[in-house]
This record gives sequence, C-alpha cells and structure tokens, in this order.
Amino acid sequence: MKQENTISALLLGASLFLGLSALGYLLAGAAIHYKEYERSVTVKGLSERELPADIIIWPIVFTEASNELGGLYASIDANTTKIKDFLVAKGIDKTEISASTPSITDKFAQQYTDTTKAEFRYTAIQTVTVYSSKVDLVRQVMTELAELGKQGIAFTAGDYQNQNEYIFSGLNKIKPEMIQEATTKAREVALKFAQDSNSQLGKIKQASQGQFEITPRDKNNPHIKKIRVVSTVEYYLSD
Repeated sequence: MKQENTISALLLGASLFLGLSALGYLLAGAAIHYKEYERSVTVKGLSERELPADIIIWPIVFTEASNELGGLYASIDANTTKIKDFLVAKGIDKTEISASTPSITDKFAQQYTDTTKAEFRYTAIQTVTVYSSKVDLVRQVMTELAELGKQGIAFTAGDYQNQNEYIFSGLNKIKPEMIQEATTKAREVALKFAQDSNSQLGKIKQASQGQFEITPRDKNNPHIKKIRVVSTVEYYLSD
C-alpha cells in the first residue's frame, strides 16, 4: 500500500510538473507575441486643396451729414436707392441686396464734443450688403463702384466690422475624398518607415482625424481658399 501511494505521488508530481511547464511555455509564447504587437509607428498624412469661394459678402458703407434730421434720412434713402439700382443694373439680383438701419450720431448730444467747431450736427453711417453666389461678378462690380462716388456718395473703407468676406460652402462634398487621401498618404509614410526598419506593417492601432482648416490662399487672393486636413494614424509593426 505504501509503495502504491508513493507511485501515485510521483505520478501526480510529474503531471503537475509537465502541466506547469506547458503552461509556462504557452505564457512565454503569449508574452513574446504580445511584445511584438506593442511595437508601433505613428505617422501623419496631409490632404490639401485650393478652391474658389462660392459665396461673397460685400458690405458697402457710406456716410451722410446734415443739420436737419429729416433731410439726413432723405439723403440716406436716396443714396441707398441709387446703390441698389446700380447693383441691379450690373447683374446682381435684388434678393441678394439688403440695407441696414442707419447709425445716426447727434454731436450736440455728446457731452465732450465742442459743438462750436461742428459743421454738421448729425452724421450717419449706412451699410448696403451684397450676399451673393456670383463671386466673379460681384468682384467685377467692386471695381466699378467709383461711378457712384462721382455722383456724390461718400463711401468709406471697410473697417474691422465691415470687411469683404469670402466663404467656401462645399466642404461636405470634398470631405470623404480628402480624408481618404490623407489616410493613404499616412500609410505610404508608415510603409516607408517599416521598410527602412526591416519591419512589417500591421493593422491600425488607432487613428484620429484633425479638423478641416479653410483659410485664404494669401492676403491678395482672399477669394481663393486653401482647404487642408491632417490624419494621424498609428500602425502596429512586426519583424
């Protein structure tokens, strides 16, 4: 009986030893496999386009001055009508033209103004705005606005709040193509890195897409937009 117990104990011990050895081998293999997949490379891919703006916002600002408030409003209305008629005659649709409420300043009502030196009591600023998809046409009309200046309308250069604005509204149409291009370029960079490091490029570990940026191509051509997006992709590497 004692001999049988000894044999059973030896068999049990051998089984445990073999089992633990096998388990250790499997765990070691899994660890090596895991370490291989921990190697990775992070790359960026850029996609860029230069496209014309498809919407233009053109604020036309002029000033008026008078000592009579009624006469001031009459002059504003008359010149606003002249500007609208001029724009329509040049091919801009009436629905694309709007006029704001004029801003009136009464110099006599200002506490620190020397009214003795003021030639006119009232001054006004009026803005007529063109919002159009006919960008090229509007840009051409801009160069012809001096025709109205010769008729006595005092135009003012656009300040910070009244700058010409160019908008590109077709981003959703080109998004998929640009994202694909950026991702493809990122993969090309990753493949080159893998080749140079004698590695094999694996699957994507993680990826992120940057925001689309739309900026003027340069200060002299604000109607031409530069659209860009950068994709960041991390790939696994293996030997």
